[in-house]
Amino acid sequence: MSNPELDVVEFLLTTTIYSERRDLDPDDLPPAYRTVFWTDGDIERPLSATTSTAREATGVERPWQAVSGLMFTDRDDFSGTISFTDRDLAEEWFLERADASTIESNPVLAAEYGDDYDVDYDAAREGNRPARADRAFIDAMLEEAFDSEDEDDEEMLDLVDVRAPAEVETTLNDLVLTPDQEGEIQKIVKAIEHRDYLARIGLREIGKLLFVGPPGTGKTSVARALAHDLDLPFVEVKLSMITSQYLGETAKNVEKVFEVAKRLSPCILFMDEFDFVAKTRSSDEHAAIKRAVNTLLKSIDEISLIQDEVLLIGATNHPDQLDAAAWRRFDEIVNFPKPDRGMRADILRIVTRQMDITEFDPDTLAELTEGLTGSDLRMVLREAVLEALTEERTTLTQDDLEDAIKDFEERDNLKNMDMIDGDHDALVAGGDFTDDSADAASDGGHDHDHD
Repeated sequence: MSNPELDVVEFLLTTTIYSERRDLDPDDLPPAYRTVFWTDGDIERPLSATTSTAREATGVERPWQAVSGLMFTDRDDFSGTISFTDRDLAEEWFLERADASTIESNPVLAAEYGDDYDVDYDAAREGNRPARADRAFIDAMLEEAFDSEDEDDEEMLDLVDVRAPAEVETTLNDLVLTPDQEGEIQKIVKAIEHRDYLARIGLREIGKLLFVGPPGTGKTSVARALAHDLDLPFVEVKLSMITSQYLGETAKNVEKVFEVAKRLSPCILFMDEFDFVAKTRSSDEHAAIKRAVNTLLKSIDEISLIQDEVLLIGATNHPDQLDAAAWRRFDEIVNFPKPDRGMRADILRIVTRQMDITEFDPDTLAELTEGLTGSDLRMVLREAVLEALTEERTTLTQDDLEDAIKDFEERDNLKNMDMIDGDHDALVAGGDFTDDSADAASDGGHDHDHD
C-alpha cells in the first residue's frame, strides 16, 4: 500500500542525490521521475523538486501536505520548491522505513544506499526501463532527425507508428501462446540479452522473424507485447502504405523507416502485410513502387539485431503469396494458427478476468467456438456485455455467452453469403468484421488473443 510521506521523501532524496552525483545518468532515474524532467530530449541538473513535479512523479495529490509535518522539510512559497532543512535527518528517517524492494526499484538510491540493503546497483539499473524508451526521448529524437516542415519527412512519419513501451498495454502474460511461439520468443529474448557474445562468435544472421497466420490470431499483439516486456520502442509500418497517393519518393521513405529504427535502437521494427512485397514484385505495379520494394528487401538484408540492435518482425495473413526472395529474408518463421479448444478456454479465462459471470464454464464455451480466433472471442464477449447492458445488467450469465456465440455464428454465416440481388455490399458494410478490423480488435487495448 502506498505511503504518501515515504513516496514524497523518496522523490526528494532521489532528486537531491542525482543532482549531486555526476556519475549517474537518466537511465538511473525511475521512469515516472524522468517523465517530469525531460526538456528537449535531455534531463538537466539540478533537478527541481517542486509541488508540481512531486505530484506528477509520485501520484501524491498534495505532496507538500504529505511531508509538511516532518521536521526536516521546507517549501518555498514563491517557487513551490520542496527541500530538506536537514539532509542527514531526512536520510535517517527514510532508511528506517524503506525496504530492499524500494531501493532495488530506484537505481539512484541503489547507488547511494545499496550496500545497506544488500542491493546490487548494476542489477537495479538493469531492471530499470532505459531512458531511450521514454516517449519524451523518442519524440525529441524524431524531431531532431526529421524536419516537420519538410514534406518528404512528413510523408515518412505518416508511414510509421512509433510507440514507447509504456504505451503498449498488452503484455505476454495477457496472451495465450503455443509452445512453439513460447520457444521462439524465449530464443529471441536470449539473443537480445547475449548480443555481445553472438557478435563475438560471428553469429550475426539472427533476429528476423516472420509471423504467419490468419487475421485475429495475435501476430501484432505478440510483437507489441514483446516491446512492452523488453522495454523497447515499437516501430510499426504497414507495407501497403508505400503505395499511398500521399507518398512521394517511396524508396526514400522506405530507407527512412530503417533510419528511424536504427536511431531508436534497441527497438522492434514490425512490418505488417509482408505479403505485399511478393504481390508487388509479381505484378505490373509502377516502377517507383517496385524500386521501393527492392529497397525494402535490401534494407532488410542490411539491418541486424546483433550490429544495429533492431529486432525485425514481419507479419502476413497470406503466406501462400510470398516468394522465395521474401522467405529467405527471415531466419525464423513463427506460426500463428487458430486456437485449439484448450487455448480458446484459456483465452476466455484471461479476457473475462474483470467480468462478473455466473456459472461461467469456459470449457463448454470453447467447445462451442470451434474455428474462432482470439479476436472473434473478444467480439463474442463484447456482444454479450452490450446485450446485458440493454437489460441494465452488469453481471453476465453463461447463457448470455452461449447466446452471443450463436448470434456471432449467424452474423458470420450471413456475412459470407453470396447475394444475388445486388445487396451484398450493403449487407457487408453494415455488419462485416474485416481483416483489418479483426487485427485492430486483436491488437488494441487489453488484447488477449491466443498466440
